[in-house]
Amino acid sequence: MDDAAFQERVGRALETVRPFLRADGGDVEFLRFKRETGILELKWVGTCKICPMSRLTLRAGVERALMNELPEIKRVETMEG
Repeated sequence: MDDAAFQERVGRALETVRPFLRADGGDVEFLRFKRETGILELKWVGTCKICPMSRLTLRAGVERALMNELPEIKRVETMEG
């Protein structure tokens, strides 16, 4: 699968969690996917950058939604851009 198709699938999966993030003034952006490790890197934006619950949101919400839709993802991490 090419990178554009993969990113489109990531975008669709993120749309399932974005309403919850945006309700609190935050969001998340796709940065990169490391195929060799299965790690997807995202960037928090808005209030998610400073929220003390962002780690829980990442693991219980964002990561779970992405891994359900894209089995090639083994872990999701947040980066600083």
